[in-house]
Amino acid sequence: MERDNSSSKRPVFCLKWPWETAIPNQNNPRSPCTLETPWLFRSFQNLTSLAVNFINTSPRSRNSPLGGTMGKKSSPEEQSTAEQGAFAAALASDKAATVLEFYSRKCQLCNSLSKFVAEVQKRNADWLNIAFADAEDDRWLPELQHYDIKYVPCFVVVDKEGRALAKTGVPYSRLHVVAGVSHLLTLGRPHREHNP
Repeated sequence: MERDNSSSKRPVFCLKWPWETAIPNQNNPRSPCTLETPWLFRSFQNLTSLAVNFINTSPRSRNSPLGGTMGKKSSPEEQSTAEQGAFAAALASDKAATVLEFYSRKCQLCNSLSKFVAEVQKRNADWLNIAFADAEDDRWLPELQHYDIKYVPCFVVVDKEGRALAKTGVPYSRLHVVAGVSHLLTLGRPHREHNP
């Protein structure tokens, strides 16, 4: 009976350069130094690639004061006019506050928030309006300067007179932005008196 002594010939440790991970060892396909990513990191890589693919394929549709375009792509001028009209209508409404979201069409984080923003609007429709402003559109420059917008996405809660009550901080992650918006909603929500 012949024994396989391959385990005794394995090195104690293997050195592998990062650029060599994608290149299989052609000389010895069963090399003891073929290292795979640990299963935990592989699952993170898979989740990350799934999340990036989802973000890149999710459609970004902004709410329009004109009732939406239902699949019709509007020009930047039409989009800007609709957004500015929606903001003016939101300020003129009888609702207590308006959230103005500054976004960029090129921003993946901004694009990933569309369903979240729609849900926020639906849940707070009794007291809150939501309007959108494309930060790359020059027509929003006065608002960008007035509300000191230096990053996107940025959410600003404004009262009926257009005064800023609060705004979200620098967006480090999607979770950070969601937490910031949730905090804004608690700050901007009108206080209800409790009758005993």
